[in-house]
Amino acid sequence: MVELMYEKWQGSINTVQIGATEKEGGSRCHSIQVGGAKTLPFLFSEGELPHKPVIAFEIWDTVPRDWPEPLQGCFSGVWNEPLAWAELCVEKFGAKLLCVRLQAAHPEFENKSPEQEQAFISKLLKRVGVPLIIIGCGDDAKDNEVLPAVSEAAKNERCLLGSAVHDNYRTIVASAIAYGQSIIAESPIDVNIAKQLNMLIMDVGLPLERIVIDPTIGALGYGLEYAYSIMERARLAALAGDRTLACPFLCFVGQESWRAKEAKATEEEFPDWGNS
Repeated sequence: MVELMYEKWQGSINTVQIGATEKEGGSRCHSIQVGGAKTLPFLFSEGELPHKPVIAFEIWDTVPRDWPEPLQGCFSGVWNEPLAWAELCVEKFGAKLLCVRLQAAHPEFENKSPEQEQAFISKLLKRVGVPLIIIGCGDDAKDNEVLPAVSEAAKNERCLLGSAVHDNYRTIVASAIAYGQSIIAESPIDVNIAKQLNMLIMDVGLPLERIVIDPTIGALGYGLEYAYSIMERARLAALAGDRTLACPFLCFVGQESWRAKEAKATEEEFPDWGNS
C-alpha cells in the first residue's frame, strides 16, 4: 500500500471581510469572506480552503473609453447611467460583489470633484445592497482627495478601498482606518515590494487582517506561468509562516487581460494567434 505524503504548513491566509450587514454596523444585504486558506489551491486533502474565490462585476461612474466590443454588447445600454448599470449587474447577472471604478474623477476624463463622487457613492449604496470594492481614478493627487471623501460616504460598510501603492499609501490608508474600510495593496508583480508595502501600511496603523494584495497580473501579457509563479511564491511564503504576505489576492483579470495586445490584435497582424 502506498503511503501518501502531505505537506504540513505552519501558517495560514488571513480572512478578510468585505461588506457589513446592519447587525455589523453597515447596510449591506450580506457580507463576503475571502481568504482563510491553510494550504495551496485545490489541495483539499492537505488543509482547509474555507472560502471560494469571489468574482466582482466592475462598473464605472462614467462611459468607458475603448472597451472591447463583447463588453459593449452587454453594458453599453446602461453605462451612461451608472446606478442602472449597477442594478443590472445585481438583478440580471446575480452579482454578489461590485467593483466601482471612479474614473470620472480623473483630470483627463470629467475631473469630477470629491463631493460629486461622494454623492455618487451615497446613491449607489442606497440603490444596491451588495458589498463594494471602490477604486480610484489612477491619478495619485486626485485619488488622495476623492478616496477619503467616498470612504466617509461608505462609513462602516467595510468596503475594499484601492489602491494603495508604494509611493502613495498614507492618505488612503488613513481614510480606511478612520471610516472602517479595508485596503487593496497594489504591487508590480514583485513579492518583495508586496511584502514591503504591507509593512508600511501596518506601520500607519491598519491591521494586516484588513489588507488584500493586488499583484497587478492577468493571464495575458505577462504569461500564465509567470503570473502564477509570482502568486505561488507569495503564497508559499505565507503558508511557511511569513505573516506579512498572509493576505488574500485580488486580481483585476479583465483589466490586465483586455489591454494586452494578444486580446486586441487582429488575425492580419498576427496570423498565428488567430482572430481576437
